[in-house]
Amino acid sequence: MAEFGGKAVERAEGSAKLDKARLVGQTVRSFRSWGKHFLIELDDVSLRIHLLLFGSYRINERKESAPRLSLGFANGELNFYGCSVQSIEGPLDEAYDWRADVMGDAWDNRATLKKLRARPRLLACDALLDQTLFSGSGNIIKNEVLFRTRIHPLSLIGDLPAPKLRELTREVRTYSFEFLQWKREGTLKAHWLAHTKTICPRCKVPFVKAKALGRSKRRAFYCERCQKRYGDSEHMPLESPAEEA
Repeated sequence: MAEFGGKAVERAEGSAKLDKARLVGQTVRSFRSWGKHFLIELDDVSLRIHLLLFGSYRINERKESAPRLSLGFANGELNFYGCSVQSIEGPLDEAYDWRADVMGDAWDNRATLKKLRARPRLLACDALLDQTLFSGSGNIIKNEVLFRTRIHPLSLIGDLPAPKLRELTREVRTYSFEFLQWKREGTLKAHWLAHTKTICPRCKVPFVKAKALGRSKRRAFYCERCQKRYGDSEHMPLESPAEEA
């Protein structure tokens, strides 16, 4: 997409509900990312594009289906499909904490630890899906990281020992880069140890499969024997994960 940097938008159309006429004539100042958000920074507004589960994009070509957003330039076009498109007013640096992007150069492990310690009643399974804490982490990463670190998904963040909490935050970033590498190689599923699995590879006992675990209500696969549960989350008020920005 670099060829569109510094270029003016000459055409904006699609089914996305935003003021597309406003985009025409504006110059692309930068393309940025934050976790699962793809950001197009223009003169006085930015566009946030989330590909969700099945979204896609095309550069200088189109699919048969109608795009959610199509931006035309003098030297080509960008087309986005099956995605969420929203406008962001004001500077992006005010809208995003770049330190939370698990694969970003600005990732700050200490800042994440500080935010986690401030939310002691958050479940581990919800923390790893909270984009304000781990931007870019998803359900597969959640299941795999909790298995790697031997943490039960219903553990309370405030009851994790300090070394275990540090291990958890480090492993989210480490696994995210491995996830990307394996996905590019087409070998991602071959490396799964817990996600969608039926037997624990460590204990050789059946995994627990939960269809909607925690406040985030996402699928979970975990071992009751080797993943330790920290804290009594059954008898304590719990915190809901933050809404995604």
